[in-house]
Amino acid sequence: MQANHAPAAGSQAGEPRLFQPARIGCIDIANRVVMAPLTRSRADEAAGDVPGSDMNVEYYRQRSGAGLIISEGTQVSPLGKGYMATPGIYSDAQVDGWRRITHAVHEAGSKILAQIWHVGRITHPDLTGGAQPIAPSAIAPRDVVAYTHGGKVEIPLPQAMSTQQIAEVVGQFRHAAANALRAGFDGVEIHGANGYLIDQFLRDGANRRDDAYGGSVAARCRFALEIVDAVVAEIGAARVGIRLSPLTPFNDLADSNPQLTFDHLVEQLDRRGIAFVHFIEGATGGSRDIPGFDYARARKSFRGTYIANNGYDRSMAIDAVESGRADAVAFGRAFIANPDLVQRLRSGAALNTPNPQTFYTPGPVGYTDYPSLDDQAVAAC
Repeated sequence: MQANHAPAAGSQAGEPRLFQPARIGCIDIANRVVMAPLTRSRADEAAGDVPGSDMNVEYYRQRSGAGLIISEGTQVSPLGKGYMATPGIYSDAQVDGWRRITHAVHEAGSKILAQIWHVGRITHPDLTGGAQPIAPSAIAPRDVVAYTHGGKVEIPLPQAMSTQQIAEVVGQFRHAAANALRAGFDGVEIHGANGYLIDQFLRDGANRRDDAYGGSVAARCRFALEIVDAVVAEIGAARVGIRLSPLTPFNDLADSNPQLTFDHLVEQLDRRGIAFVHFIEGATGGSRDIPGFDYARARKSFRGTYIANNGYDRSMAIDAVESGRADAVAFGRAFIANPDLVQRLRSGAALNTPNPQTFYTPGPVGYTDYPSLDDQAVAAC
């Protein structure tokens, strides 16, 4: 279902569509500013990668001015974990922890999706309880390291997945989607981007299989689509989206013909009627000007909501939605440093600058202590 472009009741005449309500699938959102998924590494590892501390709750509550929040990546199994202190969504304790967060977000007036995630080869046995990383093929990423409690370590050669393992992971995504609804999420975003497991199957730089999951474009897309089908069967297409990054080289991934690969994938996603596709346009966190894929073509061929991401500022976001090039725009780092980002964008106020040194460090510094406009006004008095 296409996002609603008509001004909704209560919207101000002349207000940019970016700040007007819309519907994504079956989810009504107050504005079209999306908080992108942001790994912050502040789950409780000792308790079993459980989120939901008071600090976690406050972080998400602060950012509930977003029309839609997409949670940080949350692994569908212990083997899907690639970074220290990232949360899971496969245990009852994790579900209970997430329930505290979703309740706070809903009380603050926003909607929230769980980004469900498996990192594939981008991990180390020190992070997975000793288990070897898995991937479509036994190809290690070049110049990519894992960060563990023992320090920075080289990523080992992954194990090529058997068809039984593929089926198990598909089931884990389905279970994660069911758990997301149990935890109070409004739906899920499947993480198919940034060089993690689904992306590894999609792109021929990492997928050298010669069975039903490798070789042709259709075969390389099969794993992603089986996951989509399983998740849709569990919670319904109107609560499901997927994040894609056709051109990013992040985590040592490339494809010989991304236009062909992702054209096919988007066509198949459109047939399934999922709520949205969330595109990282260009290199993740880097240049948008990378040739090889036409995002406007994807926008036209997908009848659901198109969420644009990567390097958008206020004017770019307003223009993208006004022109119809996107239905909504996701912001990442800007939301780290600006808990009241929507208010700042709406008024044209200056933005706080994020501090990368505290993106993944434990504790509230650089997490819940960035000032809002109201905080700054009080401090100025």
